[in-house]
Amino acid sequence: MKKREFLKYCSLLAGAMISGKSIAAIAEPVKTITPMKRKSTTMKLRFIPYELKLKHVFTLATSSRTTTPVVLTEIEYDGKKGFGEASMPPYLGESYDTATKFLSQVNLEQFKDPFLIEDIVAYLDGIQPGNYAAKASVDIALHDLVGKLIGKPWFRLWGLDPGKTPFTSFTIGIDTPEVVRQKVAEAEPYKILKVKLGLGNDREMIETIRSVSDKPICVDVNQGWKDRNYALEMANWLKENNVAFLEQPMPKTMIDDIAWLTENSPIPVVADEALQTIDDLLPMKGVYSAINIKLMKCGGMNAAYKMATLAREMGMKVMIGCMTETSCAISAAAQLSPLAHWADLDGNLLISNDCYEGVTVIDGRITLNERPGIGITEKIKMFRD
Repeated sequence: MKKREFLKYCSLLAGAMISGKSIAAIAEPVKTITPMKRKSTTMKLRFIPYELKLKHVFTLATSSRTTTPVVLTEIEYDGKKGFGEASMPPYLGESYDTATKFLSQVNLEQFKDPFLIEDIVAYLDGIQPGNYAAKASVDIALHDLVGKLIGKPWFRLWGLDPGKTPFTSFTIGIDTPEVVRQKVAEAEPYKILKVKLGLGNDREMIETIRSVSDKPICVDVNQGWKDRNYALEMANWLKENNVAFLEQPMPKTMIDDIAWLTENSPIPVVADEALQTIDDLLPMKGVYSAINIKLMKCGGMNAAYKMATLAREMGMKVMIGCMTETSCAISAAAQLSPLAHWADLDGNLLISNDCYEGVTVIDGRITLNERPGIGITEKIKMFRD
């Protein structure tokens, strides 16, 4: 989004505030794709549940789990198939039941042209509020399909430079010192470690890692700290221990305290749980230094591209993150990674039953391939013909 477009966007926002419309309702498409002439056909959506098996117990400040429920989607059109995914960790409030109920209401056969991405996304939003992971599963499959019909990956269609992809971090959940050291050893190929904090053993976690590694660390507290003075004390201590940034240190409702911390912190403060859709983005300015965009939170690639572009125009740094996901959703998010300052796209690396192959990590850096769409192939055929 160029400066002139950004000013236009802000004027639209002012109008939206007067009229009561949401930002998403007045947002113009960032990029228009010219439809290709094709024979008359219809899009067919299919979906199935799938359970991801984690290699280790995954512990955050608020929960622990060994599995993550996902729903895999497929859109078929003109002999091509696009694949998508909805990943539903507990805190999102979505489940197999909610996702399948939502997807059962989706009728793509009314659209004769899959290139009408804006219209289709608007249709999905109109079916039911929320359900962003379920919506993302359709959005991702649609983007994969359109890319395959054109014969190009999405980073090419967006005009992004694959040489500008960032390093991805490797996530280490809260655990005992022995297991933490084991996880650090498993993360040897990665240049940056992402560490979960917020359960009272914050310093022990960092000190354990520092006993075996001097790699840069980024920290995610998942709203685990409740006192801003403790948060600032930790931010200063983390800076001394080569920590790059601090993600969602306090509950998202503590807006004034987070703004105070951001103003005084020696390291950037990143919004995660506080940010979901583009409607949440403008109020982030001055409260956080950066944002973490996840396809499962915002509804898919279409929304994520708009959010990344707008955030950069606002002078905020951008992180592309993920849930526990297969290589399908990870590869979809990776198409946006040249727009990001940081990436945390390791969800597929934390599971033992990935059913797709896609983006790879070479020498710690996200490496995009030239496969069309989102750049994936099936390791296991999930949908029967």
